[in-house]
Amino acid sequence: MIISSFFTTFWFVLLFCGLVLAQDDGNTAGTEENAGLHSCFPDMCDLLKEFSAMTEKLKAMETRLKESENQITDLKNKERIKVIFSAAKGDGNIDIGPFNTAKTLIYRRVITNIGDAYNRFTGIFVAPVAGVYYFSIFYHAGGRYPASLAIYKNDQVTVMTGHNPSKSAINGGNAVFLQLQRGDQVFVRLVRNTYVWGSLYHTTFSGFLVTQM
Repeated sequence: MIISSFFTTFWFVLLFCGLVLAQDDGNTAGTEENAGLHSCFPDMCDLLKEFSAMTEKLKAMETRLKESENQITDLKNKERIKVIFSAAKGDGNIDIGPFNTAKTLIYRRVITNIGDAYNRFTGIFVAPVAGVYYFSIFYHAGGRYPASLAIYKNDQVTVMTGHNPSKSAINGGNAVFLQLQRGDQVFVRLVRNTYVWGSLYHTTFSGFLVTQM
């Protein structure tokens, strides 16, 4: 809008100068009026140069404004993305394990799943955007066998928790901040030859997006 108005003024000045030249060509050389027009014309040229310089500055300003608007829009879009989930093992009051191989735990009872990044059928969280995420695990288990869980990022162990056989029931947990790219997977594995309690409430897996990158 600003540049458009200046272009209108710019072309008005050009038109005015054209009229001055036309009048100059139509009059006899040497008259006082003609001399006056000649003395005004250089000032008009200077004015045109100033308008041209101002137009270039305005173009540059408009470009910067558009870039700022795009950055603000990107920040607003980032603020709209919410990723929060929490799920419990949900297999009833039974032991899960021990198994002779490591098992990916499927937390079937979904408590919260804002953003739908956690899959209750596979037990895997898939990052929808690049950013820093927070994950936590908690478990309950009796003391007959050892218990041990690990949070994986793709195929890499990040943190673990567990305990040795005990005469009484044990609770435990761990948490971690992970920097993820879009499509990275996070899940929990039960370590081989260990077990946990698979109730609706005790053994849980949770996480949320802290900030986008």
